[in-house]
Amino acid sequence: MRAVLYMGALVASPHNPVIRSFYQRLLAAGKLKKLALTACMRKLLTILNSMVKNGRHWNPNLISY
Repeated sequence: MRAVLYMGALVASPHNPVIRSFYQRLLAAGKLKKLALTACMRKLLTILNSMVKNGRHWNPNLISY
């Protein structure tokens, strides 16, 4: 599971607008890249769990920053 989340966060950090802004905000705050990527993994997991729980498709407008 960790490898899947890692690869997902690695790809999402430059391409997904929600994860990218979160990642860049952490880097701007002085966090290490690996720590910021781990935080993106957790955020991605939280978003996916919420989508499954509510039966919704991806909608970046519903994601809180």
